[in-house]
Amino acid sequence: MDRDAISAMPESVPLVGGSAAHVSRGGTFRALHSKPFRIYFAGQVVSASGTFLQQTAVGWLVLKLTGSAGSLGLVLAAGGIPALVLGPWGGSIADRVDLRKLLVVTQFIFGLLAGVLWVLAASGNANVPTIVSVTVLGGFVSIVDSPARQALVSQLVPSADLSSAVSLNGVVINSARVVGPALAGILIVTVGTTPCFAVNALSYVPVVIALLIIRPLGPQKVIGRTKRAVRQGLTYVKSRNQLWLPLVMMSLVGLLAFNFSVILPVFAKSTFHGSGGTYGLMTTMLSVGSIGGSFAVGFVPHPHRQYLVITSLAFGVALALTAAAPSVPLACVALALSGLTGFSFVTLASTALQLHSASAFRGRVMALWIFVYIGTTPIGSVLTGWIADVGGARSALLVGAGSCLVASVFASRVRTPPTEIDDLDAPK
Repeated sequence: MDRDAISAMPESVPLVGGSAAHVSRGGTFRALHSKPFRIYFAGQVVSASGTFLQQTAVGWLVLKLTGSAGSLGLVLAAGGIPALVLGPWGGSIADRVDLRKLLVVTQFIFGLLAGVLWVLAASGNANVPTIVSVTVLGGFVSIVDSPARQALVSQLVPSADLSSAVSLNGVVINSARVVGPALAGILIVTVGTTPCFAVNALSYVPVVIALLIIRPLGPQKVIGRTKRAVRQGLTYVKSRNQLWLPLVMMSLVGLLAFNFSVILPVFAKSTFHGSGGTYGLMTTMLSVGSIGGSFAVGFVPHPHRQYLVITSLAFGVALALTAAAPSVPLACVALALSGLTGFSFVTLASTALQLHSASAFRGRVMALWIFVYIGTTPIGSVLTGWIADVGGARSALLVGAGSCLVASVFASRVRTPPTEIDDLDAPK
């Protein structure tokens, strides 16, 4: 399929102000009016908490086995390598098969991998090589699973409620960042790390059941086998401002501004001479702000370009305020603002991509989203770590703030071709 054929393809379902029969009801929770989304959402609430519970337990287990922060860094980086190398290809697979059936398989495999960790830990055979192996295998599954999950959401709600659905998904993930580690802490103290893996394995059961029950609101356009699927997806994205602009913005912001796992430990320990409790408090405040940002975006019916520009700029300002904070309490307030503005931007950009992607390309578009959002983590972590080593955590935060400013200015100056209707610039 050449560029002209791709450009001639119809866009996705009608957007706000279009001919869609559905009339949006206001509020962050309006997506819950859709029964398929309610069922899917309920399964995600359980599974997401289990995922972050296991991540916490893995970190504790690796430190217990080795006492090495370097080993822990290796394990954390290992899961992102498959997405960095092969991420865009996962979307082509998602576009070729039924998303719901595909996710049943991937969620079952995730549960199986958690079970393997449980058996290894229970038998005393868990070590860094085996944990890295399981983590890498999970990374390969995520290549397909992540874009499929993103694309499926758009099939479970009317288009006018998509921003609400993406917002609620963000609420689930960011809430799980608080609930999962807290539950892991309780289990580790009372019964050890091993049961954490069993709990995570069982958490996938509700998701699989939900996927077996739900039926999408509309049919999925499945593409045939082609050797040029990734190239076609890139050409499709390149031809539309509504798609490449959020991806470019996310690549700039994600590379240097979303490396809190690298910055916050240094910020807490070296800048403020705090303890692990200080680090935990900062992480919690960031997560609380993220939940607020996810809720706030649910009130936005359509992600116009100015919203992306404003939230990117606001995120940069919040990071700069964090860098300038003279005390831990003020730093925590600034981190809450960073979480609110940063994850508002992420949710808006993700919504824009899903709204403006034709069904036949949505998996590949969301695979590119996962690539720029998660696949760049290993590179961004190294760059941010080097900046923090040379200039301190405040310098790393300021560099992240600068990347947000660049993304905001760039997006505000991009002109829409006269032949293209840019819904990101459509009037309210």
